[in-house]
Amino acid sequence: MQEVAGYIEKQVAYLSGGRGEDSSVIITLPECSAFSDIPEEALAKVLSYLTLIPRTRQPGVKFIIILDRRLDTWASIKTALARLAESFPGNLHLVLVLRPTSFFQRTVTDLGFRFSQEDFMLKMPVVMLSSVTDLLRYIDENQLTSEFGGTLDYCHSDWIVLRTAIESFAVMVKDIAQMLQAFGTELAETHLSEECSAIEFLLLSHTEKYRRLKDAIRSVMREGRQLLSNLETSRKEGDSDTCWDMTQDWDTMQRLLAQLTDMEMAFDGFFDKHHLKLQQYLQLLRYERSFQEVNCFSVPNIENTQERKISITRESLSQSVRELDSLEKHAQEEMSRAQVLILHGHQLAAGHHYAMAMIIQRCNELRHQSDTLTSALNTKRNSLTQAKTLLCCLEEAQRWCDDGAYLLANLQVDKLQSKEGAQAALRDIEKFQEAAPPLLGAGEDVLFLEYESVLTPCLQVNTKTFQKHSSVQALIHSRQNCLRKLAHKHVRPIQLVAPRPENPPRAKSPLFSPKHGISPPYSIDGEDGTDLLTRHVIKELIETERIYVEELLAVLLGYRAEMDNPSLAPLLPINLRNKSDVLFGNLPDIYNFHSSVFLQDLESCLESPEAVGACFLERKDHFHLYECYCQNKPRSDSLWRQFSDCPFFQMCQKKLEHKLALDSYLLKPVQRLTKYQLLLKELLKYSSGCERVSELQGALEAMLDLLKSVNDSMHQIAITGYEGDLSNLGRVLMQGSFSVWISHKKGPTRVKELARFKPMQRHLFLHEHALLFCKRREEHGENADKTPSYSFKHCLKMSAVGITENVKGDVKKFEIWYSGREEVYVIQAPTVEVKIAWLNEIRKILTNQQKHLKGLNTFPMIKCHCYSCTSTLSNV
Repeated sequence: MQEVAGYIEKQVAYLSGGRGEDSSVIITLPECSAFSDIPEEALAKVLSYLTLIPRTRQPGVKFIIILDRRLDTWASIKTALARLAESFPGNLHLVLVLRPTSFFQRTVTDLGFRFSQEDFMLKMPVVMLSSVTDLLRYIDENQLTSEFGGTLDYCHSDWIVLRTAIESFAVMVKDIAQMLQAFGTELAETHLSEECSAIEFLLLSHTEKYRRLKDAIRSVMREGRQLLSNLETSRKEGDSDTCWDMTQDWDTMQRLLAQLTDMEMAFDGFFDKHHLKLQQYLQLLRYERSFQEVNCFSVPNIENTQERKISITRESLSQSVRELDSLEKHAQEEMSRAQVLILHGHQLAAGHHYAMAMIIQRCNELRHQSDTLTSALNTKRNSLTQAKTLLCCLEEAQRWCDDGAYLLANLQVDKLQSKEGAQAALRDIEKFQEAAPPLLGAGEDVLFLEYESVLTPCLQVNTKTFQKHSSVQALIHSRQNCLRKLAHKHVRPIQLVAPRPENPPRAKSPLFSPKHGISPPYSIDGEDGTDLLTRHVIKELIETERIYVEELLAVLLGYRAEMDNPSLAPLLPINLRNKSDVLFGNLPDIYNFHSSVFLQDLESCLESPEAVGACFLERKDHFHLYECYCQNKPRSDSLWRQFSDCPFFQMCQKKLEHKLALDSYLLKPVQRLTKYQLLLKELLKYSSGCERVSELQGALEAMLDLLKSVNDSMHQIAITGYEGDLSNLGRVLMQGSFSVWISHKKGPTRVKELARFKPMQRHLFLHEHALLFCKRREEHGENADKTPSYSFKHCLKMSAVGITENVKGDVKKFEIWYSGREEVYVIQAPTVEVKIAWLNEIRKILTNQQKHLKGLNTFPMIKCHCYSCTSTLSNV
């Protein structure tokens, strides 16, 4: 309406609301003296606007044009018809022309139309009417306005006001939709800061914008409802044939209001979700900040308190107890805060927080840290309690030594000269020895066995007590010998007196008394001793496995997780960001396997050590995780060498209180893999008579095969120059360095190769489907990479390979020939054992190929013509 308002107000054309036959819409072009002056573009816009209104409501509707030219000329009529034929955009059903009323112009019009009728009829149906009465033959009078003798009530100014109001409302609805879309885009693209204050500001600002938009929607809604109410009133007052077609306008307003309502509901739902997510994000920020503040390991590491060497004395124990009390008090405060935070985390998770998984993980970490701290404190408390007990025993032993020295020093020599006096002194000494502390009688070795957890290298016992005990015992034995001589000196030959044994009965020895029940130290002969050693090995295996799992967890939480910590981003070099997968490889997968699966398997074998072999065999496939880890190790080492001195790693190491840097812990998986086979060898040594010794042997072989496979794969990843995917060649079965001579059947190559007396040094890689020949290369220099690389030279497909096991003149040589001896490779192994191992592996491959081809039944099989080869080959 805004674009054509000027011409609509001049009544160049108008929609009265009348309908002709077939419900055709009537467009009236009244008398207009300036019609010929209206530009073509303006007329086209007016007609497009007037036809668009009914076409929007009723697609395919027909139109009837009433061209009122009763006061005009034939020239004007002709011009108007021509312009309508070119500009009218709708389905024009009929053009009714009221010709001029003056005699002269009517005559001219009749003559002109008669000669031009065919031209006009080809473009549109035109009917020339002489009067308004003729118009009633085509249109009912109730569909015509009063100027044509009809009864249709039509006010042009009211129609303009109504159309302007409806269209203005539609524009406002569109504007509201655009504002809602823009605000929704702003919400979706909002950058979320990591500062709580910034998120709180966003919540306030977004809420304020939301309220302003809601006010605008309500204002437009009120205006639309008012306009709809007016249309409802007008529709009720008129009949069904009202000139303005109020029903259609009422439907339009209803549709616009429904759209506005739907937009408001969708906007409310979107904003509610956004607002909830923003609130939950703020909750998460506050929770994460509280998590960082509540650090159960902020107290000094309990184990570090044992690093300084402590002598077991009253003063040192009292000091240690006071330190532990302080640590426990601090730890209880930290754990109380952790429990509050865990409870808060569960409340957030129960409220369906979008970061529920992360919050639960944090709760689990806090719980794990609290349990670890509690366990460390309890271990320390038990250690101090044992140390106190040990100290009391040592003090008692010290007093006994002092009493013994005093006893010997106070024996009266004059009374010892008689037999009775010597015997009485012997009885006193024996009685005193019976009261000796069991700890001293058991010996220093038993002491270390009983108090093994206390007597660590960092907590030492003063061994002077044992030295003093040995001295006192030597004095006592010397005095006893003297007293026995004095006692026997007075014995008369004729008296039959049972002789007294020279040494005390063994049953009275404190070490072997039923009270102690301890066998002599290191006496492990026989079946019980073997079982004890077996249990010792399995205990070491389980304990070192627990330590290994704890170390992996510390690295993953203390280093890898911190690389994703936004607060530490300034300390992390740009080139190191998003490189955690390179630096740590698949260490998370290794940790998950050991912590969730393998450690539990080993712990279940504590009472049945013979089941350990089955554990390794059942989880054999899982250990191939180490192949991926070791293959990534060179990349990890290279990255570490670049950034080992960056502040980020130093801060993480300090926070973890690690003495060693990260690279030492990244080496732990490789070291652990080697440790398994050593422990399995120990178990086999003590399990020769075990029923399940075959499982232990199988486990050891599996671990040794894994070590070999890892070693081979580490060499394979250093191959360069191979055009293709090495994984398509199958697993690496063998690899090693050999001397190689090559000969060809024909061509200049044969002459060239035969002239080569000096062998080529090649590194061979035997895959399941191919044999690769490579040249080993090593860089030299101060900063050179010490890891060798292998330049690819040649590839033989195993499907076309044959072997000759023995070559005359050298027991270390064998032949590999290719494509029916077109190419022959003489291979010299470093030792006969290496040659035999390679031939066995190649023979297995060829045998498997034979079985496969027999199953396919496609190619005939032939025997190798070599006198010493028993392998069968496919005739390719």
